[in-house]
Amino acid sequence: MSTLAARPISTERLDLLPLRVEHAEEMAVVLSDPGLHTFTGGAPDTPQALRSRYERLTAGSAVPSVSWLNWVLHLRAESRLTGTVQATVGPSDDGLTAEIAWVVGTPWQGRGIAREAARGLLSWLRERSVHTVIAHIPPDHRASAAVATAAGLTPTDARHDGERRWQRPLGR
Repeated sequence: MSTLAARPISTERLDLLPLRVEHAEEMAVVLSDPGLHTFTGGAPDTPQALRSRYERLTAGSAVPSVSWLNWVLHLRAESRLTGTVQATVGPSDDGLTAEIAWVVGTPWQGRGIAREAARGLLSWLRERSVHTVIAHIPPDHRASAAVATAAGLTPTDARHDGERRWQRPLGR
């Protein structure tokens, strides 16, 4: 299997742009609210730390059959970055599976940006023959559960590190 590469994705209000190291400075501001780490732990990254992380992410997975796909969310109306979406795509028993995640900066939350980005991402993944999409969401994270529901994922009984597994098969 050849690895996938992130390509630009356009939705009604957003451009999902493949992650570049140069996004680190603006994204450090977008992700600067300590409240964004309530469920994930840790603290906001400095621009330098985020740059280092983006260098690792854009270098790609060391596993040839796994693709690390990362995008920043560009809100066209404000001409600025507002968050990220990501997918880790690899083989499974029934075809390609993508584990997805999203984050939207605090000032842009509650506007449907994560929902729109997740839907755009799932459409893009379906076009690349991804069979199943999963997300792991903390049980008390209502906003992420709402995004997952809007993207057609349903909760399962499976848990991973205390988070509930949500899943959606993608038909062609």
